[in-house]
Amino acid sequence: MGTEIGGGIAGGAVSYLLEKLETFVSREWNLKENINRARQELEIEQRSIEALLRDAASNNDPDHQFTVWIQNVRNQAYAIKDVLDLFWLYQNQETVWRRFKMSHSIDNLIKDIKGSLQRIKEAKDRYHHTMPFIRIPSASSNTDIQVREAHLLNGNVEAVGIEEPTNKLMSWAMKPKQRLEVMFVVGMAGLGKTTLVHSVYERVKKRFDRHVWITASNCKTELDILTLLVEKFGRPVTQRADVVAQACKLLFEKRYVIVLDDLWVKEAWESFKIALPDGKNSRIIITTRRGDIANSCRDGDSIDIHKLQPLSSERAKQLFYQKAFSRNGTCPSGLVEVSESILQKCDGLPLGIIEIGRLLSNKSPTKNEWKTLHDSLESELRSTGKLSNVMKVLAASHKDLPYHLKDCFLYMSIFPENNPVKRRRLVRLWIAEGFVTDEMGKTVEEVGEEYLKELIDRNLIKANEFDFDDLPKSVEVHSLMLKMVLSIAHEENFCSVCTEAERNLAENTRRLSIQKKDFEPSQDLPWVRSFFGFSIGEPKIGSNFKLLKVLDIQGTNMEEFPNVITNLLLLRYLSLRNTNIKSIPRSLNDLRHLETLDLKQTLVTEVPKAVLQLEKLRHLLVYRYNFKEGVPTFGIVQGFKAPKKITGLNNLQTLSFVKASVQSRLTRQLRMIQGLENLTQSRKLGVVELAKEDGARLCQSIGKMPNLHSLSMTSLNLEVALELDAMSTNPPAFLQRLYLNGPLQKLPKWISSLHDLVRIRLKWSSLPENPIPALENLPHLVELHLLDAYTGTQLEFKSAKFPQLKILELRQLEQLKSIVMEEGTLPCLQKLIIVHCSALVHVPRGINKLICLQMLVLHDMPDPFVAMLRKNGGRLQRFVHHIPIIRSYQQGQLVEDLS
Repeated sequence: MGTEIGGGIAGGAVSYLLEKLETFVSREWNLKENINRARQELEIEQRSIEALLRDAASNNDPDHQFTVWIQNVRNQAYAIKDVLDLFWLYQNQETVWRRFKMSHSIDNLIKDIKGSLQRIKEAKDRYHHTMPFIRIPSASSNTDIQVREAHLLNGNVEAVGIEEPTNKLMSWAMKPKQRLEVMFVVGMAGLGKTTLVHSVYERVKKRFDRHVWITASNCKTELDILTLLVEKFGRPVTQRADVVAQACKLLFEKRYVIVLDDLWVKEAWESFKIALPDGKNSRIIITTRRGDIANSCRDGDSIDIHKLQPLSSERAKQLFYQKAFSRNGTCPSGLVEVSESILQKCDGLPLGIIEIGRLLSNKSPTKNEWKTLHDSLESELRSTGKLSNVMKVLAASHKDLPYHLKDCFLYMSIFPENNPVKRRRLVRLWIAEGFVTDEMGKTVEEVGEEYLKELIDRNLIKANEFDFDDLPKSVEVHSLMLKMVLSIAHEENFCSVCTEAERNLAENTRRLSIQKKDFEPSQDLPWVRSFFGFSIGEPKIGSNFKLLKVLDIQGTNMEEFPNVITNLLLLRYLSLRNTNIKSIPRSLNDLRHLETLDLKQTLVTEVPKAVLQLEKLRHLLVYRYNFKEGVPTFGIVQGFKAPKKITGLNNLQTLSFVKASVQSRLTRQLRMIQGLENLTQSRKLGVVELAKEDGARLCQSIGKMPNLHSLSMTSLNLEVALELDAMSTNPPAFLQRLYLNGPLQKLPKWISSLHDLVRIRLKWSSLPENPIPALENLPHLVELHLLDAYTGTQLEFKSAKFPQLKILELRQLEQLKSIVMEEGTLPCLQKLIIVHCSALVHVPRGINKLICLQMLVLHDMPDPFVAMLRKNGGRLQRFVHHIPIIRSYQQGQLVEDLS
């Protein structure tokens, strides 16, 4: 028998877990005699129920009865977690327990759980009596969904928007190559992957000796694909054990093209490819939502990946009008505005555009009818709505997720539409929620980053913008995908979103996302675990939120630190970023579980000694940028004064930005600098106001941070040099980002040894010696930024140097007269930025040899320099005509496009 593809609830596992559930119901609890024993037993039962939920999550085609039963179990799992946390409050803060306003004691809550679980067990018994066998197909076996998706998109005869990828795939399929080649076509659900590949397949299939189309999602076992292959060629499969040999024989010495449509599991491809002879000029095309599978299978240049993109706004409009106004494809002027709003929600997704367009084609073309659909789009997408087909197609991707990623994905329901969330913020929130598990040899942050990468690769979360190192800076979900996520989050009591339109909150909601100006909790919501405020008004934090673990109210209108926060004893994550609070109270020391304290862009300049008792603290961010008309000035980063024993927080991963110099420096801050050596777990460290005489001691402390990835150091002022030579003996081997702000007598030699360095920014260094030779051999350097960093007249970039550099920024190099770029240097450079280099008289010599350069940006450059690059009459324009984008700015404003 072949190995089952996908998951399912094993009958034995279900029976075992249900027996555990029954045992839990029948057990007697005696909390008054031994509260610790009760807590331990609750934890054991919680793990059993969690295992049941984990297995139930792999049931991808449950009936309504099963869904209701599992939701009831999930609610009791929530209740057990709440009681376990109440135990902690009871044992550690009895006075808080007395103040806690709730209708039941712990004893009564346990009785409630027992009664609820008894009723759940009885419902289970009735359920198994009427449905003794639970059909659990694999996640990929949503055949009806996939056929519907293909039907929807193939119905569009014109196949709007796929002409370019069609031509690309046609060229790839027909280009003679004496080997077998494979192309993965990857994209989120509903993009039209099947339509695209079907169009190509129909055009090229007759040019091959053998051709076959296989819907991979129909296959339950690894050998099913090969069995289908053999049967589609009209051959009977006598014995499944011989199917590999049969398939190989049919394709041997043949030129063939095979399509595997809708692949979900890597093992299916691995078992299929072993039967494929290396046919000359043969082609395999695979469509999949799973970019992670495509990436893992790309083991050579014979396997390529085509990432299908959403339609452009013009193509989306053309397709929508074609479906909504099928007679002439023209939109009446009175419906243009509401059409554009609907298209914005579709965000270029053909499936949504086609389904909504078809639905509207059967409605009266009036503003009222169309606005009604626009406003009810979320309800129409639900299982009973007229657009439920769209939801089912999208939901298959969610159902296919492993259990540990499902809550991570549902977390996107918290954030408003068109409001991307920063990558690091999201990962820290997942950690605070307990979604990220420990893995040997990795920090939880690293594991969380892997979770996010997998969700992006699966095309469920999309990167909104990328950093210089190709990591996403912020992420979001597609607009229609967000509708699906909101629906599931609501059904599972995962999150309640409060907007101007939606004000009712679920009674047992776990998370609150407030997206309206004025929110006053009118309901008793003691079980809320996470509170988010995205409004511009002052947030109202309920006094009964005693079990809160996440409080994120950044960007809200707040002047004072809310005192109620210090009563949230289970808090793990606190963000007051971008508010106007000026101080934090000493009573913060009660928040013993706090892992992240984010006070970036607040007015806080000092952290009290109370923070020293937060032993679990991992991320402490207390700083603000003081921009002056957009011009970078020295001292732009305002850090905070730290208690001298802050170095006792041994779990700190991030410390930014701590002041190294205050009035009582010798008795306080010097001890702090010396004590930094205790922060051996640090990944990111930022220090400002560093005196010259403290440099050597700081370097010694940094040498004892083996895992440091990011380091920023700023001198006391522009008259005080950074003294960093002492780090030569033991520089941080894994450092990736280095920011040095302040005068340097010479560039520290140890920088040349930083093998992993990807970014370096030297600002106000005023180096008399050219820094380029010390940096040019760094193998992974991607970004180099020099701001008033060099007082010489020439920079020379030698051949075969800076092998990975993509971004080069030269700013305020007042004495610089010429830049020489030898042929073969900077082979990967994509963006060159030159700012206020007033003495520069010529474009970089050799710039015409930089074949990868995509953008040349000039800021505040003299007009004679800009004139040389103008398209009409610029005498040096011929050296830059290969660069797609050339722009000139003055005082931050675009004044000329020289492209």
